[in-house]
Order: sequence, then structure tokens, then C-alpha cells
Amino acid sequence: DANQGVQAQTVSNFYQAFANNLEIIPVINKIDLPNADPEGVREQLFTLFEIEPDKCFLVSAKLGTGVLQLLDAVVEHVPPPPSNSRESPLQIFLFDSWFDKYKGAVNMVQINQGILTESCQIVSCKTNKEYGIKDMGLLTPEQEEFPALYPGQVGYITCNMKTAKEAVIGDTFYLKNNPQPPLMEIEACKPMLFAGIYPLNPSEYKDLRGAIEKLCLNDASVSVSNESSPALGSGWRLGFLGVLHMEVFSQRLEQEYNAEVILTNPSVPYKLVIKGEKNIKELGRIKMVQNPSDWPENVKVEKFMEPMVSATIITPADYLSPLLELCNERRGEQISIVNIDQTRLSMQYKFPLNEIATDFFDALKALSSGYASFDYEDAGYEESNLVKLEVKLNGDTVEELSSIVHASKAVSKGKMIVGRLVEELPRQQFAIAVQAAIGKKILARGDLKALRKDVTAKCYGGDISRKMKLLKFQAEGKKRMRSIGNVSISKDTFVNILSNKR
Repeated sequence: DANQGVQAQTVSNFYQAFANNLEIIPVINKIDLPNADPEGVREQLFTLFEIEPDKCFLVSAKLGTGVLQLLDAVVEHVPPPPSNSRESPLQIFLFDSWFDKYKGAVNMVQINQGILTESCQIVSCKTNKEYGIKDMGLLTPEQEEFPALYPGQVGYITCNMKTAKEAVIGDTFYLKNNPQPPLMEIEACKPMLFAGIYPLNPSEYKDLRGAIEKLCLNDASVSVSNESSPALGSGWRLGFLGVLHMEVFSQRLEQEYNAEVILTNPSVPYKLVIKGEKNIKELGRIKMVQNPSDWPENVKVEKFMEPMVSATIITPADYLSPLLELCNERRGEQISIVNIDQTRLSMQYKFPLNEIATDFFDALKALSSGYASFDYEDAGYEESNLVKLEVKLNGDTVEELSSIVHASKAVSKGKMIVGRLVEELPRQQFAIAVQAAIGKKILARGDLKALRKDVTAKCYGGDISRKMKLLKFQAEGKKRMRSIGNVSISKDTFVNILSNKR
């Protein structure tokens, strides 16, 4: 981007392409903007990636400047896909798919060897299911039917796949009765972030279920499991690849299906190493926990491990100080800070995923006036001091409000939750003690005073003992009500506390 320079995503994508030995064509776009600085961006590319300035293409997609030269460079420098003999046994590689409500699953494939025709019966290496070709062709860029596809060509096919889940990315298809080895083994995506999703109105449960199923047809990386809550009703626990993935999915639900949903605060998968033969038999040596309600007692766990990410932040140098404070506040471990040019910095940090899963990106943009960019990738698991923070109302634990936090942040988070509960909870006929605790240790407390009727209003003058007697009767009644009464938490209160809205 000639206006904003190299972004964090640019760095991540470059190294991924470089690691896979792909041809890289440097392009600087938006050169028509008034504040564009293509020469400065060329200097940044040379500093970060050692790309020679004269090899960068200057392009304005809006005005069409440099587009023809770029397309010619793509043809010249990007090698064509390898093609084998037409006489070899058929081998098809599937690399993308989407769902069409009329045709079913539409698959994007590359013909590795052999010839694919409409009379072919193909078999999947992953599922061993057999399919007949109904339609196939090329994208030009619209779908255009062709009677056959040849080695090296990339096209689309439709067959009798009823769901897009049968189309496994990275799958290999071969001709029936002529099996071939898979071309590539691609591991299934592992969710890195989990959140509960519930309909705002329980009567919309079926509609929301249909909307989630339709979205998952086009996004197989989302994991779905049923979940229920005494306060929020029936819902689902969804697994996402990251923060952006979760936000895009929830926005698509709202915009494409007009679904009003409650999205709870996201949690990450923790890895627990269990100790003791009896406990290992019950829970296994390694236990993965995504929901605080499944957290075992601390005496059963040998060590706690949380997921980490390697993050890249690219920012103007003027905002270095506040961003360093933000990173330290989120338990970030500094790896390096490099000057890209005279005005921009590249910051490499290692963060716990839990610390950037909620509002880190918003805070980053606010502190940098929107100029900083952020990207991250998985960095495995590391041992950590984790605890389960419970919220209690009059001594009863509310599981929906429990969370897993680092021990160093337990007190501050406990005070925050207690403060919000005291603000949000409606007052009852009896006093309510709101507590945040780790096991039996109370970290924070707030008291919600009881609604009180003025029982002495009917006493006009007279002996003070009469008023004291009425107040004593009221206090005894409040005490009895507190011992048998239940704290009722409205759904609106849970929405305000559990949802991502601040």
C-alpha cells in the first residue's frame, strides 16, 4: 500500500510464500492517492525483504495504471502448474469448494494427470465415496462448461455431493477401479478460539441453527457442538481459527441471515497434564479444556499450559511508548524491535492467545490512531500459572460467569466482574453478596443492598420502642428470606456481562 506502507499481514504472507518456494512479485498499489509515498515503501520492502526497488511494480487499480505490465509479469514469472501424461491414470487435486443451493457442492480442482470427462466415475481418497460427474468446465472468469479437462488445467466440477463437508480440501480423486495415492496430505484445521453463541430470542433457535449450518457449509474450519446454559438457554459452542475469523462469522450471521445472537467472551483451549494414577484413568494423561465448567481441581493437575502466538506489530515510531505499555500489560514477551525506515517500526512479540482474544486489536488501533497493523501465528503451548476464577452470588457459584485467567490477573479481573455485577443486577428483597473467588479464597466482594420498605411510616410520634419493634420484625423477615430465596438473574444482565459489548 503506497499510502500506509508495509503491513503486518504483508510480513506474514511473504515468509509463508518464501518458505514454500513460491515466486514473489512485489506490487505497490494505490499510487494515485494524494499522500502516496511509493519510494518510501520501496525502501521498506528492501529493508525487510531485500527486494530491489527497481523490481517493484507501481500500480493503481482504480485508474488502471501499471495493471497491464503486472499481468504480463505474472504470465512471465509465475510457473505454470506441472502437467503429466494424458495417458496416465486419472488423478485430481481438490483445493477449494463452495455450496450452491441448486447444484450442491461445487469443487475447484486441478487435473494432475489423465483426462476427466463427464462419463468418469471418480472416488475420493479421504472418504472412499464414489461420485458421478454432472457438470464441469473452466472459470473465464464466469463458469463455462467444457466436455473435458486435461492435465495442468484448473477447473470446476459438480457431482452428487450432498454437502460441502464431503469436499475435503487437499483430497485426491481417482478413477473408479484404478486407485491412486493421494497427492498431498493436509491436516484438518484446529480451532484456536472458542465462543458460545445463543439466540437472543429462544423462539429463533431453529432459524439460527439453519443459519449456522449454511455458513459452515462454506467454512468447514468452524467446529460446532451443542451447549446449554441455565441462564441463556440452548445454544452452540463454536471453534474458530482466530479473532478475525470469529468476528467475520458473527457479522455474516447478522448481515446475511438477520440473526440476533449473544456471543460470549471467547476462550482458548488449555492443555493440562494430569497427575496420579487414579486421575489419569479418569481424565487421561493430557486433558484439553475449552470451557471453564470442565476445569478439574488443581490437586489433580501437574502443570497447566496455555497456547502462545508469535505476533508482528508494524507501527509509526511516534506510538512506540504506549504500545510497549499495552504489550507488557498483556503479558507479552519482546523478541525484537527493528526500524523499517526513519518513521516505522516492526515489533516482534510472543503473547498468550488468551490475552489478544478479546479487545487487544481495538486497543492497539486506539493507541496508534489507527496506523498500527497486527498479525499473529501459532507458537505452540507453554507452561503457565492458570486458575479458575469463580463468581458467587450469596455463596452459590454461577458457572456462566466463571473464567480461566492467569494468577497475576485474577484479582483485577475479579474486581471488574464484581463491579459490573453490582451495577447490572436488579436489587432483591434481600441483600446479595457478590464474590469473586479461586477455590475457597475470596478475591473481591461487592454487596447489593436489599430493597427496603419504610415500615415506620405509619408511626406518628409515640414511644421509640414501637419503631424498634417494627424494624426488628423486618430484619428477621429479611434474614429468613435470604436463607430460602434464590437470586434471579435476568437474561439482559447476562447479555451485558457475558457478551463482548463493553
